[in-house]
Amino acid sequence: MTTGTPRPPIDTSRPHSARVYDSLLGGKDNYPVDQAVAQHLPAEAKAGAFQNRAFMNRATAWLADEGVSQFLDIGTGIPTAPNLHQIAQEIEPRSRVVYCDNDPIVLRHAEALLISSPEGATDYVHADVREPATIIEAARKVLDFDRPVALSLLGLLHFLPDDQNPRAIVRTLAETLPAGSYVVLSQGASDVNPERGEQGAAEYGKGGIRLALRTRAEFARFFEGLDIVEPGLVTAPEWFRGTPAPQPEESGVYVAVARIP
Repeated sequence: MTTGTPRPPIDTSRPHSARVYDSLLGGKDNYPVDQAVAQHLPAEAKAGAFQNRAFMNRATAWLADEGVSQFLDIGTGIPTAPNLHQIAQEIEPRSRVVYCDNDPIVLRHAEALLISSPEGATDYVHADVREPATIIEAARKVLDFDRPVALSLLGLLHFLPDDQNPRAIVRTLAETLPAGSYVVLSQGASDVNPERGEQGAAEYGKGGIRLALRTRAEFARFFEGLDIVEPGLVTAPEWFRGTPAPQPEESGVYVAVARIP
C-alpha cells in the first residue's frame, strides 16, 4: 500500500516500459532514455498504446454497467485521464479500485490515483506482477474477495516472456477470485505485422526491455478455463459492448474479456 511505502529512487539511466508507454501517449512523466525508445518504435506502437487505452475505457464502462464494482488493475502505468477508477465510479460511485505497478515514478503519482468518490475507495500497491501473492494480500485490505472482482492486465503481458511463466501468474491471480469475476487482458500481436513486431522488439531490446509478442493462439491460452465474452478475442478496436462500434482500424493489439465460471 502507499501508506508508509518507502519511495525507491527512479533510475533515469535505463528505460522502463511504463514510462515508454507514457511517452507514446504524449505524456510528460518520462525521461530521455524512455523517449529514445519510443521515438524509434514503429508508428504502430503509438497507435497500439492509444488503442489499448481506449479498450480499457470501454471494457471498464461495460463491466461497471454489468454491476461489477471492484477492480484490480495490475500494470497501471502513469496516470492518464480518465483513469480506470474515474470511469468505474462515474457509473457506480461505490466502486473500489486497487492499482498496482512496480515503477517508482508511478508510486510518486499514486496520489492522483487515490482521489476516489466519497462513496468508493481507491488504493495503490507498489509491487511486481511476478509476486501475485503479495499483490493479492495487499488488495484484500480494500477489495472483498467474496464478491466479483474485475482483474485487468493491460499492456503488460508482452513484457513478460515465457520464461517468466506469465500464464501461471494470470492463473494464480484468477484462482483467487470468486465466480462471476472477470479477467481483462491485452497482448501485443506477433502475427498481425511480423516485420513491424520484430522491429519493435529490437528497439525495446536496445533499452534492455524484453518484448514478448504472441500469436492469437498463444494469447488464447491465457483464457483456458474461463468463458470469453462477446465479441471474443479480437483486436483492440474491434472490442465493444453496449456502445457504438469504434472506427475500424488496423491494430497489432489483441484483447479479450473473460468471465470466471
